[in-house]
Amino acid sequence: MSEINDNDQAVPQSQSYDESSIKVLEGLEAVRKRPAMYIGDTGVRGLHHLIYETVDNSIDEALAGFADRIIVTLHSDGSVSVRDNGRGIPTGPHPVKGISTLEVVMCTLHAGGKFDKNTYKVSGGLHGVGVSCVNALSTEMTVEVFREGKHFRQTYSEGKPLSDVEVIGTADETGNLSRFLPDPTIFTTVEFVFDRVADRLRELAFLNPQITIELNDEREDSQEIFHTPGGLADFVEYLDDGRQGLVEPILVSDIFEGEDSATVVDVCFTYNSGYAENVLSYVNNINTVEGGTHVSGFRAALTRTLNLYANSNNLIKSDKISLSGDDFREGLTAVISVKIAEPQFEGQTKTKLGNGEVDGIVRKIVADHLDAFLDSNPGTARKIVQKALLAAEARMAARKSREMVRRKNALDSAALPGKLADCASRNPEVCEVYLVEGDSAGGSAKQGRNREFQAILPLKGKILNVQKARLTRILENDEIRAIFTALGTGFGEEFNLEKLRYGKIILMADADVDGSHIRTLLLTLFFNYMRDLIEDGRVYIAQPPLYKLKKGKRELYAFNDRERDEVLAELRGDRNGAAAEPDDVDEAEEGPAPAEEIQMTKRRDGIVISRFKGLGEMNPEQLWETTMNPETRTLLQVTIENAAAATRVFETLMGDQVEPRREFIERNAQYVKNLDI
Repeated sequence: MSEINDNDQAVPQSQSYDESSIKVLEGLEAVRKRPAMYIGDTGVRGLHHLIYETVDNSIDEALAGFADRIIVTLHSDGSVSVRDNGRGIPTGPHPVKGISTLEVVMCTLHAGGKFDKNTYKVSGGLHGVGVSCVNALSTEMTVEVFREGKHFRQTYSEGKPLSDVEVIGTADETGNLSRFLPDPTIFTTVEFVFDRVADRLRELAFLNPQITIELNDEREDSQEIFHTPGGLADFVEYLDDGRQGLVEPILVSDIFEGEDSATVVDVCFTYNSGYAENVLSYVNNINTVEGGTHVSGFRAALTRTLNLYANSNNLIKSDKISLSGDDFREGLTAVISVKIAEPQFEGQTKTKLGNGEVDGIVRKIVADHLDAFLDSNPGTARKIVQKALLAAEARMAARKSREMVRRKNALDSAALPGKLADCASRNPEVCEVYLVEGDSAGGSAKQGRNREFQAILPLKGKILNVQKARLTRILENDEIRAIFTALGTGFGEEFNLEKLRYGKIILMADADVDGSHIRTLLLTLFFNYMRDLIEDGRVYIAQPPLYKLKKGKRELYAFNDRERDEVLAELRGDRNGAAAEPDDVDEAEEGPAPAEEIQMTKRRDGIVISRFKGLGEMNPEQLWETTMNPETRTLLQVTIENAAAATRVFETLMGDQVEPRREFIERNAQYVKNLDI
C-alpha cells in the first residue's frame, strides 16, 4: 500500500506521516535517547555534569538552611557517591502519582522541590531534570534516605526502579546518600578526573561559606576538604594568588527585600598591579559566563561611585583626563554572586542573567556600600583612583594603535594583514583560519590548504605575553595586531562576535616545548581579550602527527608513541599491539633524514618509521592529509569548564610571580611524556 504525494509519486508506507509516526518516550527514555539535550554532551564534560547535578541537590538543601556538610567519593569501581546531612527526600506516597515520592523524584523529569517556592526560595537547578537525568544515564544507581528515624533505600538501572522503596534500618541522622555508575554505552569515557571535580567543589565552597565539602578518591587514596569561612573574600584572594595586590578585598553584602521574594547580593573585589580585568559572576551558584544584569549593575555602580569620589576630592589634576569604566576596571578582580527566586537566563549558552530588576538592585547596594567604604578608607580610595589615572593615560596613548587595528568593514580585505592568505568564501560559518607557527610551516599550509574555505596566518616567533603587558605595548606587537585585524571582532570591551570572519580559529604549532609555549601565549591572548571566542566554541588546536610509518606503498601516521606501536603492530600483522623490539631495528640501514623528515629508521621487517621534527618539515601534501583535511584531521576544541580554575592557571603560568609557576611545574612534571628539548 502506498500514498500519493503532491507530485503524484508513490511514497512507501514506511515513509508516511500519520498518527503512528508520533512516538511517545515513556519515563526517562528521552534522556537516554538524546542525552546531550539534557547534560550538554556525552564526553568528559557531560560525564562530570552528573556529579554536579547530584551535588546541586545537596547545595539547595544548604541554601535553604538544612545542610552544612557534603561528602563526594570517587569509588574504585568507577561509581560516585554524594552524601549530605539535609532533610532527606520524602519517601511517602505522592499525592498525585500515588507511588513513593522518592521514586517520582528519581524517575520523572521536571519533578522536584525547586518548583515549589515554599520548599526552596533559591535553587541552583534550572529545569528540575538533574538527578533524574543522572539516574537515566547510569547502569546502576542506589539512593538511601535517612529521614523520620528510618533508613530507606531504592535501586535503579537506566532510570527504572529495580525495587520498591524499602526500609532497611533505623537512622539517628537525616540526609541523602546517592551512588551511581555511569553507563559506558552512553559516554565516550567513564573515568572521572579528580582535579576537575575538585575545581567545581572548591568554587561551591567559596560561594557557600557555611558548607564543608569533602572530596575523597578511593582510586588514589586522596582527599581534599573545602571550607572557606571567608567566602568571597577568600575566593578573590585565591584568584589573585601570585599577583601583586594593591588593596585589601572590599566586601559588599546585603539583602533586598521585594514584595514577593528577597534578592541576596554578595560582591567582593580588589585591585592588583596587572592590567587585565577578571570578573566572575554567579546566580544561585551557577557560573554566568556571559554576565548579565547583575554584572552591568556592578560595573555601573563602580564607575559612577569612584568617579564621583575622584572629582569631589580633586584627585584628577588634568582637564584632559576623563576616567572611563575601562580605567576603573584595569587590574580589577571581582566575584559577583546573587541569589534570586526566579532567575531568567538568556544568551547563547543560557548563562546570561536577564532579570531587569537585578541591575538596579545590585547598582544601589554596591553604590551605597562602596560610597561608605571610600569615605572611611581614603588611603585605599586614592590607590584605586591613582591606578585608574595611570590606565587612562595609557588608554589615550593606545588610541592611535587601536585605530590601526580596527577594520573599516568585516569584508574589507584591503585592511587585512599582508601576510594573511585569505580564503575565497565570505561565509564565516564555513571559513576557518589557521594561526601557524613559523613562515616555513605557513608556506606549506598555504600550498596544502583548500583555498575555498581555509585561510592561513603565519606567525613569526612567539607573541607577547599579554598577561604582563599594558594594552599600549600589546598593540605595538605586529603579530597580535595581525591576529586582531584578521579576525575582525575587535577586542576587550569593543569585542563583537558577530563580526568574526571565521567560524573556526585553529592554532597550529609544533608538538614540542616551543610549540606548547606558543599555544599557551595565544590562548592567554584569547582568554584575556577575546574570551567569547573560547566560550562560543570557536577556538581549536590542530593535532599534527609525530610519526609516519611506511611499508611498501602503504603509509600510516601516528600522533604519539602509543599510536605508533599500534600502527607498527598492524603493519606487522600483529593485532596485539606489541611495541617495537630493539632487535627489529637494522641500525646499519639508518641514514640521514630527508628534507621533510627527521630520524628515519628502517627496520628489518621492511617498515620505515619517520619522526617529524615539526610542521615546517612536512610537505604540503602531508600537512593537508594529516592536519588540515576535515575528513581525516583531529582537532581539539578549547573550552572553559571552570572560569575560576582557568584564571588561576593562566596567572600561574604567565604571571609575574616565579614561585607559583615553579610549584606548578614540579607538581605536574610527572604527567609530561616524551618531552622534546
